[in-house]
Amino acid sequence: QVQLVESGGGLVQAGGSLRLSCIVSGRSFSSSAMGWFRQAPWKEREFVGDISTWWSGGSTDYADSVKGRFTISRDNAKNTVYLQMNSLKPEDTAVYYCACRTRRAYSAGSTGPGEYDYWGQGTQVTVSS
Repeated sequence: QVQLVESGGGLVQAGGSLRLSCIVSGRSFSSSAMGWFRQAPWKEREFVGDISTWWSGGSTDYADSVKGRFTISRDNAKNTVYLQMNSLKPEDTAVYYCACRTRRAYSAGSTGPGEYDYWGQGTQVTVSS
């Protein structure tokens, strides 16, 4: 059974930082590309960023709204993907989800939720002004 478990969410003031973690079990983490999405109330789930497999170079891609502020990394030894979020803004408030995929895992830039196979339960991030 594949499981993705996010952690690290919370309440932070604008301008602050948080690091989210997502631990994957039940499948080959090293063969999976990993993505982060978020969903604010009354909005559709949106792409935040993704990272390709380690063996393909671990390339990353980000939504324009977070580029330069958020960084995705992965630790294959720990089956974990991270989302470092800096310079947080109130509009970053959302539930953040990690997801994994094997399709086109050699590259980043898969922005559609339908391209991902498994999802975590989400972690709430709230940024106060």
